[in-house]
Parts: sequence; structure tokens; C-alpha cells
Amino acid sequence: MARLIDELKKLPGVGSKSAQRLAFHILRSSEDDASALALAINDVKASLRLCSVCNNITDVDPCTYCSSATRNQHLICVVEEPTNIAAVEKTRHYNGVYHVLHGAISPIHGVGPEQLRIANLMKRVEEGGADEIILATNPTVEGEATATYLSGQLRRAGLKVTRIATGIPAGSDIEYADEITMLKAMEGRREL
Repeated sequence: MARLIDELKKLPGVGSKSAQRLAFHILRSSEDDASALALAINDVKASLRLCSVCNNITDVDPCTYCSSATRNQHLICVVEEPTNIAAVEKTRHYNGVYHVLHGAISPIHGVGPEQLRIANLMKRVEEGGADEIILATNPTVEGEATATYLSGQLRRAGLKVTRIATGIPAGSDIEYADEITMLKAMEGRREL
């Protein structure tokens, strides 16, 4: 039981108490449910991998985005995590490809540029695989630091580098916006 709790604590966002609750839940589960969980974990590890081009999680290499003949292969949207792709895809207006960094620069957590998947992005760029790079990192301190770093690296390669807009969400009320959000909204204003 202690070994199971220790392994569960390695999951992101799972502390000692949560790991203990999960371990006892698994213990109380039927043999079939416990086997199904173990099999699902093994199947994910056996069948999924990172795309050799964009680092997205995939069961085929290259992934469906990178191998699509209908997508603009020269427009690359850089995101922090594979889950960010779904948010961009929901718009149904983006037809380029992606590059997943698997994190953001965070010196306080010991994450520098070398820990992110930046090298193969730079390789794609050097091989002439991009006309524009859209930096779609999160509007956090870490995401902004990552965007600033990447912008400097990519501009040296002579590329058009853009950043997603941030500010007041559509459908919200300005009076509830904090000062940082309002500042970003003012900085990102556009002519009508």
C-alpha cells in the first residue's frame, strides 16, 4: 500500500492525502476495475508517443496535424502543453500546425529553455519550415517569459513572430477586470 501511495504522489497535483484516498479507492475497487485501470495505463504508455515534428501526443508519427495536406505547414502555433491545442482548435479558424513546448520557462522551478522542446522548433525554422510563428503561451509570468525568449530567438532567424492577444474576455464586464488584465487589453487594442 505504501508503494502505491508513493507512486500516486508522483502525479501532478496529488499530495499525500489525495494519494492515500486514491490508493484506498483502488483497494476497495473490484479486481476488474483495478485491472482495467492498470491496463489503461499500460496501453497509454505502449501506444502513445510524442510527434517527432511538433511534440504533440499521438498514436501515429507524424501526428495528424503535421501530416495533413490541408493545413498550412508554414504557420506554426507554439503552445505550452498538448491540451492547449484543443482550445485553439475550438475556434475552427486556425488552419496551421502546432509546436508543443511541454512547459514554460520558470527559473523558480528550475525550468530553463534547455528543458523545453525548443531545439526541434528552431530546427523546423532553420529548415525553412515556417513563415510565421504564433506564440500562444499562457498569459502568466512564465508564459510571458517563454514568449519573450522565443521571440528573441525566432526574430534572429528573420521570421514573422506574433503573440496571441490578451485582455478582457468577451461577454464580461470591465468593472470586474483586474489591473493587469485591463493593462493588457489597453496595450492590445486595435483600430476599428
